[in-house]
Amino acid sequence: MENLLKSPNLIQRAHWLVRLRWIAIAVLAVATFVSHELMGVTLAAAALYTLAAILVVYNVILHGLLRYWTRRDEQGAESSSTTSSPATRSPVEGIITFQISADLLILATIVHFSGGIENPFSFFFVFHMIIASILRSKLQSYLQATLAALLFGGLVLLEGTGLLRHYSLVGFAGHELYRSGTFVFGFLFAFIVTLYLVVYMTTSISEQLRLQQEAMENANAQLEEKDQVKNQYVLRVTHDIKGHLAAVQSCLDTVIGEMVGPLNEKQKDMVGRAHRRTTRCMEFVTALLKLTRMKLTGQLERERFSLRKTILSALALVQNRARSKSIVLHHHIDPAIDMIDGEAVLIEETITNILLNAVKYTPAGGRVAIEAKQDGAFIQVKITDTGIGVPPADLTRIFEEFYRADNARATERDGTGLGLAFARQVVGRHGGRIWAENNPTGGSTFTFTLPAGQTAAGGR
Repeated sequence: MENLLKSPNLIQRAHWLVRLRWIAIAVLAVATFVSHELMGVTLAAAALYTLAAILVVYNVILHGLLRYWTRRDEQGAESSSTTSSPATRSPVEGIITFQISADLLILATIVHFSGGIENPFSFFFVFHMIIASILRSKLQSYLQATLAALLFGGLVLLEGTGLLRHYSLVGFAGHELYRSGTFVFGFLFAFIVTLYLVVYMTTSISEQLRLQQEAMENANAQLEEKDQVKNQYVLRVTHDIKGHLAAVQSCLDTVIGEMVGPLNEKQKDMVGRAHRRTTRCMEFVTALLKLTRMKLTGQLERERFSLRKTILSALALVQNRARSKSIVLHHHIDPAIDMIDGEAVLIEETITNILLNAVKYTPAGGRVAIEAKQDGAFIQVKITDTGIGVPPADLTRIFEEFYRADNARATERDGTGLGLAFARQVVGRHGGRIWAENNPTGGSTFTFTLPAGQTAAGGR
């Protein structure tokens, strides 16, 4: 419904009417069968079944027309940046108006063959008023209400004067109500007032919803624009900071290497601290730059690369750090997994970041394992450790930018809080997903998926 209130694609609205009509056809056929065959109500069943058949043909034709205009709309979208051109918009608007008007005429015919004013289902006209008020303008909605009043009012008056045959519902309602002037006047008055009130209320609510939707869309567009400005600002600032840090780090490297003269122990200690802090700050700025650049561009330089080699390369990068803590690294890669499409550097950095986190938060003598296997149309990469785990309340938040779990902060004070956010961005851009869970025996498991693409048994 939300999409129908203000949809740039009118074909979507027209298809919605077609789907509703299939429901109406089924209801008409079932109601006729139950009333005539099971309840013993006398009514023009043959005429009603014929109308149902006509509706089927009518709906099939409309569905075919809409499929044709859908193809035209898609072709127009390929050659133009707009969602629908004026050439395709106008015919579909006419189809929608025609459908609503034709449905009113068909409903009046159904009511005529099933008791006229004596049929309580005559108030189904109200549903058409609601649909018209949602899909069309206020003026067109009131015109549809007028058409409904004329069709039903004319039907009742013609039956009452004998100019049109009346089909009584013997066994259900009184047979002579359509001849009672007082009843007919009162019924028509209530009927017509109801139609216009429904149109007034529905169009008012629809208009308010449209205005709210426009306001939300404008607010969302402004937020996206501000987010882009913020990202560009962060990109420029962090790029400048990185340049200054690189210069500072280069000077510190020169001093630590004693290329400008020997250092005493206190000097080495102080310069070493400054160097370590600068290195961590550089890592933070580099991660922020990569994340911001990825969010700004939203593009990947895809290529065919070996996921197997990428995983092994990431393992080699963390091997020394794991060895320094006596942590055993295990890996298992499904033999069918090798070449995939994507950004090799980003995938390798993602795997490396998760492995480094696993080693960082696993006590000495622990175990870290990585497994890659085929999972339907995806490749699943799972990294398991015997570390401190993740508090349950933080499992869904650790992928947010700058967020770190409490136990992670307590274990390791230094950390950017960007590694997992970067991983989520990379995996998401590749069409996969990433999540974390705690192991029953302790530690945690980080899992992400990547589309397998052409990676299948046999390595096509």
